[in-house]
Amino acid sequence: MDAKTAYEAVLKEVKKHIAGKDEVIELMFIALIANGHALLEGVPGVAKTTMAKTLAAAIDAEFNRIQGTPDLQITDIIGYTYMEGNEIKLKSGPIFTNILLIDELNRAPPKTTTALLEALEERQVTVADQTMQLKRPFIALATQNPLNIEGTTSLPKVLADRFLMRIAVTYPTIQEEEEMLRIKEHEERVKTERVIGKEDILKFQEDVKDIKISDSVVDYVAKIVNATRTDIHMVMGASPRAEIAFMQCGKARALLQGRTEVTIDDIKFLARPILSHRIVVRATGGIGVNGVIDGIVATLK
Repeated sequence: MDAKTAYEAVLKEVKKHIAGKDEVIELMFIALIANGHALLEGVPGVAKTTMAKTLAAAIDAEFNRIQGTPDLQITDIIGYTYMEGNEIKLKSGPIFTNILLIDELNRAPPKTTTALLEALEERQVTVADQTMQLKRPFIALATQNPLNIEGTTSLPKVLADRFLMRIAVTYPTIQEEEEMLRIKEHEERVKTERVIGKEDILKFQEDVKDIKISDSVVDYVAKIVNATRTDIHMVMGASPRAEIAFMQCGKARALLQGRTEVTIDDIKFLARPILSHRIVVRATGGIGVNGVIDGIVATLK
């Protein structure tokens, strides 16, 4: 099964439980086969957790969940060592899984969230003097509440930058809400089927490497990222990690659509998800992060 057919099958399964949100589901799958992590940002109750759980079920992946709370400790995520007789043993934490959902990440203390850096970047964790590799595939999906909700804090940029994308999950339309109510009416009788396996995801992650990206597209990516550093509304622009993310995700999107090469339209489609959590705009700008990104995309030749 090729990546396009696999994605269409996964989308069909997820849509058994979700109304609308096609673009959100596509971006989550792009992150998965680009071998990266994603922030899902939206108010409570817009199906962020449901999408993550259903995606895991459709690809037959092991799924664990962590609830972000003000007293969350790093041992609650990676585990801890203990003595049994004269032997030191490891109690593995929920991070040893294929898809890890960190719910309300920006309610957890910064000391704890920053300790995730090794796992997100290197796919390994260190407990005491032991370094252990995480399972493959491994992707972290972290939900984040908007900062105007009580109890939230801004994620450190050094942590946010490790996420390939920030995916905005918005309120449903009236039509989607009506469809959602119908889905909920019969949801208990609907089972998510396994349509592909973890081995397929690993294959797609390798296939992504064979997708071509022309010099003109590379030039466009470099110009977009550079523009975030020179725009008058900007306090802090994107790092070179954003350029790498554009290339990884652009290749993944091309693969999902059955193409062999990345296009300029792929990069435009990915601009908000890849840049919005990596840049800082002036409060006096008045147009917001997405407005600045849209302006750059609209004016860049």
